Parts: sequence; structure tokens; C-alpha cells
Amino acid sequence: MSVESAAPSRSNPRRAPAKPGSQSALRQSNEQRIVQALATGGPQTQAELARQTGLSTATVSNIVRGMSRSGTVTTSPTTSSGRRALSVALNDDGSVAVGIDIGRRHLRVVLAGPDYRVLGEEAIALKAGHTAAEGLDAAAELLDRLLAEQGIPRSSVLGAGIGIPGPIDRRSGTVVQGAILPEWVGINILETFGKRLGIPVFIDNDANLGALAQVTWGPHSSVENLIFVKVGSGIGAGLILNGSLYYGNVGITGELGHMTINEHGLICRCGNRGCLETVASTSTMISLLQRTTDRPLMAPDIVRLALRGDTATLRVIDDAGLAIGRAVAHVANLINPELIVLGGSLTDLGDILLDPVRRGLLRHAVPVVGESTTVCMGSLGERAEALGGAAVVLSQPSSILG
Repeated sequence: MSVESAAPSRSNPRRAPAKPGSQSALRQSNEQRIVQALATGGPQTQAELARQTGLSTATVSNIVRGMSRSGTVTTSPTTSSGRRALSVALNDDGSVAVGIDIGRRHLRVVLAGPDYRVLGEEAIALKAGHTAAEGLDAAAELLDRLLAEQGIPRSSVLGAGIGIPGPIDRRSGTVVQGAILPEWVGINILETFGKRLGIPVFIDNDANLGALAQVTWGPHSSVENLIFVKVGSGIGAGLILNGSLYYGNVGITGELGHMTINEHGLICRCGNRGCLETVASTSTMISLLQRTTDRPLMAPDIVRLALRGDTATLRVIDDAGLAIGRAVAHVANLINPELIVLGGSLTDLGDILLDPVRRGLLRHAVPVVGESTTVCMGSLGERAEALGGAAVVLSQPSSILG
């Protein structure tokens, strides 16, 4: 059994990530295009893959040979197009990757095959303030139930990628100060989960996994530079730079929620003043709206009230969106992304949230950056982080999964 901090790559599911900007990184990015094409379109000839991915036939042929040797794909002769060709398919060997997303009030587990098909999925509610032991027990029980329902033996499980809503020190696999789950701070999640689940475990920040999901499971596999912003009880970002997740020095990146928006604002849970989370998280929105009703509100109520046209809710969302747009503008000025994807529990708001985010971006970004950056809602909904966890497992070398 092994436990590792996650270092997912968008590339060959059996190869370790390469240094961004290198020839290996370019090859891995091209491999991921082929994986995505096969995952969405099924078996195809190399000529069809070349047309779909925009790669040359020679490049596709070279990459497919390597992927075939590693066991990522299988090839077989075909005459379906009227002439003899080589059909390429993702190799489904019966193994299963597990993605686990643990939030302040929710738990989601996803099972996925090596062909990137979702085999099973379930989400349950967790009580706020749950301990790491309680969250772990719930995850283990839900995983066992899903495996039993799908008739999948534990021996077929490759490993589990686990997303946590807070900064993870990649050197130790420990949740550090400032997490949405304060009861988890200082606990070595790698060791604890690895022993409890009995399978290889990979740990990462949930926003990083959400970003990975957008370019692995979502429609953005060809995007090389992307910011994924998860808006929930906290606000975090995952950064895809030159085709790879960016981790920085010790893995604590994308803490967008702790960017100062108002230096005279409220004290944040991180100890700073006026952080983005104090003006734009769902917790803040609920706190503001709670003054208008005696009924306890939850994040889904924000969506319900907004879609109903509630004036106070629309104003709260507009203010939050402008603040988020301002924050991502500062990041966009630094990295010049092609795409900014919003995820989390408010994706059903659509343009109600997107419009103020776009206005904030255009107001605070360098004009050419703001105008050339697309802002959209994620298409994977609240399952993105769990899908990203499964993608982490599928990206690991077989020697690690061993």
C-alpha cells in the first residue's frame, strides 16, 4: 500500500507528470487529447483521432504506440472505413479508480474505469463540524456500499484520490491552518486514510481536483491555461498552466478566497482582514440573506431565491460576483488564462453569477487580458472534485499503484 500527495497530470494515465513547458509535457498534453477523444467518442482509427484532436497523423501514430506499450490503449485492425486501418480504444481491464470529495457538509464518492466511464456515484450529507475520523468512516462505508452495488471486488480498486477543502502541505499530506474543516487541521490525511481504506491514497485540495476534472472529464481538454474557481463555504482556485496543475513550492496555491478585497473589512477565519471569502462565499451570502427571513437558509436556497427573482438575493449575488471578478482579474493579469471556469454549489445560477464576475474581470484586468479571457460555468456540477480525484488515480504510474 502507498500513500502520496497528488501530482496529477493531464497526460497518459500511466505516466508521471512532466516539467511544464518541456517536450515531455507537450507529449503528455497530446496524449491527454487522445484519451479525451477516446473517452468521449469511443474506439476510433488513428486518422479519426488526428482529425478530432487537431494533431498530425504521424504524431497520433507515435503517441498511440507508446500508449499501447504502457497498456493505456489497445489496438486492433479494422476495415470499418472501407480500408484497412488500426482501431484504437482505451484499455478497460476491469480496474477501478475512486474519487472522494469531502466538504464541510457533504461527501461524494465516484467509481470510474480506466476508460473514464463513471461506474457508480453517490453523495450524502455530513454534519457541520465533523471530525476527520467521522468523515473517514463515512467515506469508507460509502465506498464499500458502492463497490458492493456494482459487484466490484476490492482487489480491482487502483486507489483513491481525495479532495479536501483547504490548503494541503504536499510535503506531509497534512491539512494546514485556515481550512474549511478546522477539525482536520494538523491531521496527516495520507496516513490516516491510507490505513483505513487499505488502498493507495492521493490527497489534494478540492479546487485543484476541480480544475483537473475540467480538462480531463469536461469539454476543455484542449485548454492549456485555465483557472477553476470553486465558490462554496470557502473560495479556492485550481490553476492549469501550460497543460499541468500548478503547485508552487509546497503545494499551497490558488488560495483565492484569502486575497484581500477590502483592507478595512471583516476579519477572516485565516486571521487576515477583508479576504474575498468575507464578501463572496456562500456562507457570507447566507449570513446576509438570513436577516431577511426567520427560516434557516442553505446554499441551494440562494439559487432558488435568485431564480425566483428575489431582489435582495440578486443584489447579494451581484456584489459577490463583482468581488470574485476583481480577484480573478489580478490572477489573470499574472498568468493570462484562456478560460476561467466557475464551479461549486452555485453553478445553476448561470448568467446571474457569470455577468457580475465578467464585469469585475473587465473592470480590473488589463484590457487585452480581460477581453481575451472567457468566463463560463463548469459543466460537471458538484461532481467535478470527485471526478478529479478519480483522474488523479488514473494519472499515476502503475509502479505507484502496484
